[in-house]
Amino acid sequence: MPPVFKTLASITVWILFINGCIAIIASPIVRIATGEVLGPMAAWAIGVTSLILAVVAMKLRQTLE
Repeated sequence: MPPVFKTLASITVWILFINGCIAIIASPIVRIATGEVLGPMAAWAIGVTSLILAVVAMKLRQTLE
């Protein structure tokens, strides 16, 4: 795998990881502050999905080396 694709994959993994962490941390705060249920639950699901996709992308990057 060329170095440029390794770099792009690493950037993508970090973006997904940070997005997932922020969504998982912020969703309970928003739920407590606003009292809404559906919005924070959707944000939590997106955060979990982002973390799963980050792991999948990193495993894919490692297997293609």
